[in-house]
Amino acid sequence: MTRESELVRQQFQESIELKKKVQDRFSGQIIEVANLLGACLKRGKKIFFCGNGGSAADAQHLAAELIVRLKKDSGRKALPALALSTNTSLLTACSNDFGFKQVYARQIEALGQKGDCLVAISTSGKSPNVNQACKAARKKGLEVVSLLGGNGGTQGRLSDRKIIVPSSDTPRVQEAHITIGHIICDLIERRLFK
Repeated sequence: MTRESELVRQQFQESIELKKKVQDRFSGQIIEVANLLGACLKRGKKIFFCGNGGSAADAQHLAAELIVRLKKDSGRKALPALALSTNTSLLTACSNDFGFKQVYARQIEALGQKGDCLVAISTSGKSPNVNQACKAARKKGLEVVSLLGGNGGTQGRLSDRKIIVPSSDTPRVQEAHITIGHIICDLIERRLFK
């Protein structure tokens, strides 16, 4: 076996082992989060998603799964979800005028309504702009759900519900986050559209 093929095998194994830990520790919490978000949507409310870098991509990905659909055989209606990282004019204007810390909080202030939910994704829980979004969401009466890594950082304390993937390895945490997100979207579809 070459050094590179051993590296590939090792990284797959790390990902598998971490996902097994998440499965064992957090299956109940994943169901609770899916129930919370499903109930939010059932009441006619919306879900906001935010994160930075790869977590911003995950936020966009999961919002798309809810608006479009997760499974091809689903004939369900669109669900109201919004990734806060997608409007470049808004992001650059807010960063210029108020600072990057406010790019998500400002949107929550404008669009969030009591009963909506925020899903905040961070591998560290230390992102100032995501933490500000959590604060703004709680102030407006939104439920805050966080997908985290490491020790959860400051964001863990700003969340109503949190799932902290037990790793500080950013790629492995992101792989677990998208798996958790897909499972939550699947549970929501099953709950709302049996």
